[in-house]
Amino acid sequence: MPNLSLYWRAIIEISILWFVIYQIMFFFEGTRGSQVLRGIIMLFSAFFIFQKFNFTVLDWLLQQLFGISVIVLLVIFHPEIRQGLAKLGKRRIFSVNLKEEELDRILNEIGQASENLSHNKIGALIVIERHDPLVSYLQSGVNIDADVSSELIQAVFTPNNPLHDGALILQHNRISAAGCILPLTDKHEISRLFGTRHRAAIGLSEETDAIIIVVSEERQDISLVYKGRLHKDLGIEELKIRIKEIFKIK
Repeated sequence: MPNLSLYWRAIIEISILWFVIYQIMFFFEGTRGSQVLRGIIMLFSAFFIFQKFNFTVLDWLLQQLFGISVIVLLVIFHPEIRQGLAKLGKRRIFSVNLKEEELDRILNEIGQASENLSHNKIGALIVIERHDPLVSYLQSGVNIDADVSSELIQAVFTPNNPLHDGALILQHNRISAAGCILPLTDKHEISRLFGTRHRAAIGLSEETDAIIIVVSEERQDISLVYKGRLHKDLGIEELKIRIKEIFKIK
């Protein structure tokens, strides 16, 4: 009976260990951290081997290394940790589904506003929340809580308006906040033709499944950003079609 108890205990411990490893892999998935995870596992393996065979000096050196490495990893992989934390909060128990008529109305308002802003050489950054919560970004802006309308969107991005430099975020079929600060992408291969708005849009799309519309004041074009991909020079109708296709994705 004692042997059977130890057997089940070992199975439970191994299962917990594999679960923890899986969660760590999920945490760092798609980041630079995944590239060093294998090295960290090798160091831990070496640490246990040194302890097993009583290699005192090597064991002491690894203990000192682990103590320093925690701080080093926090500094070096700050963007990856932030991205991983964003992933942890992705799943919602309850979600709000847009009816097709309501989605059409909202897209018409956004499309009209984007077209007018583009023609008037006014930049804009509009974010539509999907499944991943954007609470931390909403808190960086000014609460609005208003119906989606072309006039309000254009008013927010009018030059000299205190909120025009940030992002406008739509949540639960309404304009939730404006002047919101978004994370900038770390990608260096992005063309220099794209400014801060485009880098912020790509940065947010790398961390969440939000839909981001960017209106460029320099080129007077409209772009759509989703999951790290930039679709530029879109017409209003093409913009609406692409957004509708994204909303159909479960």
